Amino acid sequence: MTTIEAPEAVSYDCGDVVLRGDRWSGGGRGEVLFLHGGGQTRHSWGGAARALAARGWSTTTLDLRGHGDSDWSPDGTYGMERYAGDIAQVVQQLGRDVVLVGASLGGLTSLTVVGRDPRAARALVLVDIVPRTAPGGVKRIGEFMRAHLDGFDDLDQVADAVAAYTKRPRRKNPEGLKKNVRLREDGRWYWHWDPAMMSIVPDDEPRPGVQPEPLMDLARTVTLPVLVVRGGRSDVVDDQGIEEFLAAVPTARVVDVAEAGHMVAGDDNDDFTSAVDAFLEELGDPA
Repeated sequence: MTTIEAPEAVSYDCGDVVLRGDRWSGGGRGEVLFLHGGGQTRHSWGGAARALAARGWSTTTLDLRGHGDSDWSPDGTYGMERYAGDIAQVVQQLGRDVVLVGASLGGLTSLTVVGRDPRAARALVLVDIVPRTAPGGVKRIGEFMRAHLDGFDDLDQVADAVAAYTKRPRRKNPEGLKKNVRLREDGRWYWHWDPAMMSIVPDDEPRPGVQPEPLMDLARTVTLPVLVVRGGRSDVVDDQGIEEFLAAVPTARVVDVAEAGHMVAGDDNDDFTSAVDAFLEELGDPA
């Protein structure tokens, strides 16, 4: 395995915003671009990106517009047109022979990009997301994101909120959560994303502009290799959604990470990385 140093900071000008991220230069196996879920940041992927870079892949983790260190939309407008348009431009800058790995919102964005342009990527990994999601799980995400728009008194409150959502033991040391929140002048901690994203999100949609039928139409055009990494304990992706997607995309297959919920990489990074690495190994050398 390659010895991996600290990542290089990278940025991509997408017109009205600049997207920022981290890049690990691994080797000659190819490019992998990681896109996080709504309300998350690029730091969701740190362990997986480093591990795959050590195995010879050059990996980039990126903050979507309105998230992390990337710019917020100047007009406060978000939606799939904006997200997918940004990533299509990033792919052009990275080189089109890239593997897209996307969780939740990042996965739907990736699917939209390759559905519109089959040559945009080499392969696609969807992390606990398909076009038709389970309404109960999606509603729970929305409730979680809207519940704390007024911020937190301290990091302990952040840790409590995350543990309640994930239904996993609370972090003993909440310092790592500083990557997902920012301290503002009023002394309170706020999520590291633009709250304007939530002002136009109906209860039955994970993000504005995300409707299952148009996404299914795009999925039916996909011919490149696709892996769906599903959280065995997820309440966002159910059997019906998986079956519909597999019927629409003959090149797709599914791997379950049994002990993971919707946040697959965070819940079981080792099994997640192994599943993705095995899929990537089958792709062969880049063109």
